[in-house]
Amino acid sequence: MGRGPSILRFDAFSKTVDDARIKTTSGGILTLVCILTTLLLLINEYADYSRIVVRPELVVDRDRQKKLEINLDISFQNIPCDLLTLDIMDQSGDLQLDLLSSGFSKIRLDRQQNEIGQEDMNVNHETKLVSEDPQYCGSCYGAVDQGNNDNLPQDQKICCNSCESVRQAYARVAWKFYDGKDIDQCEKEGYVQRVNDRLDEGCRVRGVAEIARIGGNLHFAPGNSMNHRDKHIHDLSLYDKHPEKFNFDHTINHFSFGLDDHSVADYKTTHPLDQTSHKNGKKYQVYSYFLKVVNTRYEFLNGKKVETNQFSATEHDRPFRGGRDDDHPNTIHAQGGLPGVFFHFEISPLKIINREQYNKTWSAFALGACAAIGGVLTVFSLLDRTIWAANRLLKDKKDI
Repeated sequence: MGRGPSILRFDAFSKTVDDARIKTTSGGILTLVCILTTLLLLINEYADYSRIVVRPELVVDRDRQKKLEINLDISFQNIPCDLLTLDIMDQSGDLQLDLLSSGFSKIRLDRQQNEIGQEDMNVNHETKLVSEDPQYCGSCYGAVDQGNNDNLPQDQKICCNSCESVRQAYARVAWKFYDGKDIDQCEKEGYVQRVNDRLDEGCRVRGVAEIARIGGNLHFAPGNSMNHRDKHIHDLSLYDKHPEKFNFDHTINHFSFGLDDHSVADYKTTHPLDQTSHKNGKKYQVYSYFLKVVNTRYEFLNGKKVETNQFSATEHDRPFRGGRDDDHPNTIHAQGGLPGVFFHFEISPLKIINREQYNKTWSAFALGACAAIGGVLTVFSLLDRTIWAANRLLKDKKDI
């Protein structure tokens, strides 16, 4: 106990009796360990105090009347832009005609997925096109009754003055349009030649839609869409005409709801479908994504607030013909529907508020620091007393 006098001065455990004034080597060692332990605990306590955490709060969504944005960027490797149609419907079955916020663009892709051209995309919107000749009244080829045109003034006649207007007329009566061959308007506009020249191309669709905050679906399908006998159908005539061409292999480059702010880095909940791909080469395949959307607000320490949406996604695909699954014989798929890619979304009535906060308050940090110091001193004081008593006992036995 007498060796190492340089370490004796570190003994902080004063004795209440005469021997308490004795400084020991073990007491000095314990004091150094006590100081080191206290510093480590204080550093850990400060790190815990300064750590930023996100605390969620679940409330009723009061923004139900606001519009919801859908941001999408999807590439289809084996279907041309002229054949691809995008429809968005709500749960009531209504098509929303005024849903475009910044619009959609169709980007033509070659077989190597290189971009070779870009066009605007109309979504559920009939563009009125007229001939340059004010007296011209094009035939609708029986899709519309034009028998009374001779008795009407020019501005009241029912005319199909463009290939698009003929196509829309065919859609209203659920006639097969194919590629518009032998239709005078389509031949003159070069539509037939353009469609047939692009049969081996792909298409990338990119844009933003704005919809009401109710559930519904967004889907890509071939051919012009129409409502016939209370059913939403598509003209698959051109899609069926080429058995060896076309399929809905696709890559979801980006899909999100609401403000697309990249300061929110939780991509697992705000962008779970990004870079999702399906490439099986099957022509008549239905790809479905079932999305559960929750309105979300992020509140940062610097006062910034970001309104966005989190959503979960469940994927499912099945053959158009239905029947037993080749990989899972016990599973029997439903029959019918449309070949294409469908996004079915449900909007939650609740809202999540994620607030950035420090993990502890200043008072909690001070209380934790005091508890750490007091606890360490108490434990090491008891340990020193125990070692001192043991040494005294051993010494007394030797003296006997």
